[in-house]
Amino acid sequence: MKKIYVIGLGPGGYQYMTEQAKLAIEESEVITGYTVYVKLIEELCEGKEVYATAMKQEIDRCKKALEYALSGKTTAMVCSGDAGVYGMAGIMYEVCEAYPEVDIQVIPGVTAALSGAAVLGAPLIHDFCLISLSDLLTPWEKIEKRLLLASDADFCIVLYNPSSVKRADYLMKACDLMLQYKSPDTPCGYVKNIGREGEEYTIVSLKELRDAKVDMFTTVFIGNSQTKVINNKLVTPRGYKNI
Repeated sequence: MKKIYVIGLGPGGYQYMTEQAKLAIEESEVITGYTVYVKLIEELCEGKEVYATAMKQEIDRCKKALEYALSGKTTAMVCSGDAGVYGMAGIMYEVCEAYPEVDIQVIPGVTAALSGAAVLGAPLIHDFCLISLSDLLTPWEKIEKRLLLASDADFCIVLYNPSSVKRADYLMKACDLMLQYKSPDTPCGYVKNIGREGEEYTIVSLKELRDAKVDMFTTVFIGNSQTKVINNKLVTPRGYKNI
């Protein structure tokens, strides 16, 4: 059978990987993925063929994985977090569209919204949404509209890809948009290097978040109108006390 596993590794450490992910990697003869993520599981790659590339080569990696699968080798495409949340699952299906004989199996992982929320406390107990601030594939105008509408609807918001060298002021721009609907005192938090060496979290208000220094390895959490800080942890009540 021609098979490709698209595997979410979670935030990084083996303890965050599901048993299903480990078994899929063990079954695979070839491991493909972004160099940084392949390195996270190098011990599991021993004795296997490995194809790793730098960033912005996602389509090439998928085409190579398809090539391996068509040759009869069970192949794994690994990515951080969950393969279906800003991950490789979608592009893999697109690349393989003309090859229905290839069995693609998506293996879920712990996305940064969940692993980061666990570090911060319980900020996502009520309705929330995920928004990436990267405009590499999405026009900023669309990102801006999503930020405004989600803020107006009082969602808790998780921001992926909040800043980079070329997008140093994007978190500030996002905060300015959210401040049109959210209180400046809205509790927020951000977590750096989730599940990896150097993990740390910070709790701030929305007005303080505006000037925070974050990077691509940081996940940002903005509370809703009910979110509060309890013993230096971020908590969004769902309203059980009102039942």
